[in-house]
Amino acid sequence: MNPLITLTLGATLLAAVLVVWGVHTYAAGRAQRAALIERLSATGAPAPAGRGRRFRRLDRRLRRTRTGRRIEQKLATTGLEITPGEFVAYGFVCVAGLWLVAASFLAPFFGPVVGLIGLWAANAFLNWHRARRTERFVGQLPDLARILANATQAGLALRTAIGMAAEELEAPAGEELGRVADRLAVGHSIEESLGELTERLPSRELVVLVSTLVLSARAGGAIVDSLRNLTVTLEQRKETRREIRTQLSQVTVTAYLVPAIGLGSLLLVDMMMPGALDRMTGALLGQTAVLVSLGLFTLGFVLIRRLSKIDV
Repeated sequence: MNPLITLTLGATLLAAVLVVWGVHTYAAGRAQRAALIERLSATGAPAPAGRGRRFRRLDRRLRRTRTGRRIEQKLATTGLEITPGEFVAYGFVCVAGLWLVAASFLAPFFGPVVGLIGLWAANAFLNWHRARRTERFVGQLPDLARILANATQAGLALRTAIGMAAEELEAPAGEELGRVADRLAVGHSIEESLGELTERLPSRELVVLVSTLVLSARAGGAIVDSLRNLTVTLEQRKETRREIRTQLSQVTVTAYLVPAIGLGSLLLVDMMMPGALDRMTGALLGQTAVLVSLGLFTLGFVLIRRLSKIDV
């Protein structure tokens, strides 16, 4: 037989074997994933998201960088069901849109300035979501402490009490405690699992609750009495934080009105004198004045926010 024909038949046979092996591996992987989803659903753990993920190649590249890992960590604490790749892609589109709108309606000089403000706003958006989720979780801490106290008084172990609290409480406490219960189920210690919870949602109230649970798990003691006393304290702190937030609401609104007044002034000048912004930003002196004004408005916003921030 011709050696070329033999080589061709051998290569064809090898390709067929590789195709069959690849199909078998793919089918086995899908079966394992389906079994994992079924097992997680049976234990009450959150199953992997069913919707298709976009920008997977960008997401893989971002996860290899330090910036991508930081974005991923922030997204994990906000509860948003998006990947770092999706967040960066959507943020880039929004920044580009703001750049074009500012350059078209105001002046070309304001394009990159508004683009930088858009980048800051994206980071502020994540921080706001994280703070909001933390605030909601802190508001659920009295109920969490009460459930743990009742469960431990009934003779249940702390691990079982945490799992029961994860089922009874709504999000975000239910979701976060579900993660803790999952880690406890695979062998992680209570101290390690609760420590990661305090890193995701940092707050004084949560640190006190976690310290109480960890010390009780280590040395034993009257955990029921400690949790009941902590429940009363958390309820009082919750009411105090609510009163402070209500009294400082006017100051908070003022902080957001300061930059809004600056933007409104620019729009008003451009409406009264069409082309004034183009002429003003066409010279170095005008550009410097605009940047200094934006810096002063930003400084006013930061100072007002700092003055209205009271740690309880």
